[in-house]
Amino acid sequence: MNTTPLVMATSVARVVTFFETLTPDSVAGIGQIYDLQARFKDPFNEVAGVPAIQRIFDHMFASLHEPRFVVTQQVVQGDQCFLTWEFHFRFRTYRPAQHQIILGASHLVFTSTGLVTLHRDYWDAAEELYEKLPLLGSAMRWLKRRANH
Repeated sequence: MNTTPLVMATSVARVVTFFETLTPDSVAGIGQIYDLQARFKDPFNEVAGVPAIQRIFDHMFASLHEPRFVVTQQVVQGDQCFLTWEFHFRFRTYRPAQHQIILGASHLVFTSTGLVTLHRDYWDAAEELYEKLPLLGSAMRWLKRRANH
């Protein structure tokens, strides 16, 4: 796509700021970050287009209490970047007072104009989420112990 280094630096900084300051109101501005036909994939979703991506983040705010991202590292090469992050939140119903953290990474590919055209999140749903849930967590930890023997 031949994104210039200046466009990439500006685009990556804009994406990091967007996600680190994301609020229920600012989700509506997601079209300033993503290309209209952008694709997004994580362990639970695989969608295309800004409206579908926006629904994922709207759902995040509806389902979780005080969700926020902290980008911890970034690697930029050409028209791509790889971000590692911490996702902080509390469940709304299950242990709402207990702070949770999911560690993950995002692979982003940008258009020549600096919009995200591909966003792929990588994180271990079993370890980072399922093991923290009551009944499911016990079963997941048991399976993990069995697999390690």
